[in-house]
Amino acid sequence: MTEVATKGARQPMTNHDPFYQAVLARDSRFDGRFFVAVKTTGVYCRPICPARPKRENVEFFKTAAAAEKAGYRPCLRCRPESAPGSPAWNGTRATVERALKLIAQGALEHHTEETFADRLGMTARHLRRLFVEEFGHTPKQLHDTMRLNFARKLIAETQLPMTEIAFAAGFRSLRRFNDAVKQRFHQAPSALRSIRNTNEQEPMIRLSLPYRTPFDWKGLLAFYRRHQIAGVETIERDTYSRVFQLREISATGWFLARPHDRKPELLLEMIISDTRQLLNVVRRIRCMFDLDADPAVMTETFARSRALRSLQGACSGLRLARGFDPFETAIGTILGQVISVSQTSRVMSQLVAAYGDKIQHPLTGERVRVFPGPRTLSESDLCALKITARKRACIREFASRVLMGTLQLEGQQNPEDFKRSVRTIRGIGAWSAEYMALRALGDTDAFPATDLLLQRFLAANPEIDPDVVRPWRGYLAALLWHHNAHVAHQ
Repeated sequence: MTEVATKGARQPMTNHDPFYQAVLARDSRFDGRFFVAVKTTGVYCRPICPARPKRENVEFFKTAAAAEKAGYRPCLRCRPESAPGSPAWNGTRATVERALKLIAQGALEHHTEETFADRLGMTARHLRRLFVEEFGHTPKQLHDTMRLNFARKLIAETQLPMTEIAFAAGFRSLRRFNDAVKQRFHQAPSALRSIRNTNEQEPMIRLSLPYRTPFDWKGLLAFYRRHQIAGVETIERDTYSRVFQLREISATGWFLARPHDRKPELLLEMIISDTRQLLNVVRRIRCMFDLDADPAVMTETFARSRALRSLQGACSGLRLARGFDPFETAIGTILGQVISVSQTSRVMSQLVAAYGDKIQHPLTGERVRVFPGPRTLSESDLCALKITARKRACIREFASRVLMGTLQLEGQQNPEDFKRSVRTIRGIGAWSAEYMALRALGDTDAFPATDLLLQRFLAANPEIDPDVVRPWRGYLAALLWHHNAHVAHQ
């Protein structure tokens, strides 16, 4: 598939054999990596769609946008807008790859194409040209398509009123929402709603979040269990849940995630006080569990080294765990300097118990605490924590800079700029800066080279060069940490 995938996304794929075989097999590994369009019906589908068109009646496209550009409409049965996204590996150029990832994270939600292009170090005209050449759409058009995909998901899977869905998807009026849905899906929003979702509305929102297999859910849960913050997070058997507060808009909520028994998707249950923030929260959850990762890309990347190839085979489906709240994750990084993971978990729990903001738990109604915000930590003496005076000062300065806006925790920023900025804070060195970029910002190429475990492994295996796997060095770090934990428990 690699050879075909490097061609322009606007053109149909011409080597039909492997793609048609994937369609016949309904192979979930290819879900979202290409789309099949049926000439006789004018519909395009996911490769896992139950439909079985004849080979002479189909053509293949690299992206859903390319299929729609050619005049096809999305299938109402398999819902191609629900396929796993590929923000970081559809593009054949580094700039396009990064731009796609940032768009998926909401970079164009409150910024113009000009501002967005400036962050990438180019003009908006040049960025639009790159996107049109690769996908047949501008960055803004792809962003709008993602919004409609999310709206379609809410219509099909929830009982939310159409007005709330429109606002949740970023539309400012119901009329514009209705017009956009009709133009995209050739039906009114009400016609897309399943009969089973016409009952009385309930506060619990249920969604499915697809991913590509293999998927090491147990490994992810093990990571979050080791780093668990008591009172905020709960890990039981195969489920993860947490209470949260979006401080900038005073919204609160709770969610629970668990894997589907038969399908490659996470089942998400959520209660949120402001449904306009649904897209924001779902983006965070997808990033937190690394649901947009493509295991095939990781396999190809680590195959460049025999040693890494054997290691990866022992931990199939590895994902890069991130934090739900970047500020929370960054503070945990500072607290975790020079102490064990279990000690860090205890101190983080103490921090919440002593300084956390009180909210009403959306599910139980009880008064609980969530992680404190920048203002609270910047103004506190932190004497309730048994940490050094230097760490207290570091946390206060870090929180103060975030509060003033001189330090950003947005994943859309240039990670190198972030690392340079955060290292000007006394008490934050190379390891902390790289780890924050990895876990808080989701930088796939961050690599804490000064980490003791990584240093020991690389010293024992000098044939491994981390730069060989760029821009995926973050996955190399996760792979080596996972390997060390596995060996330690043998």
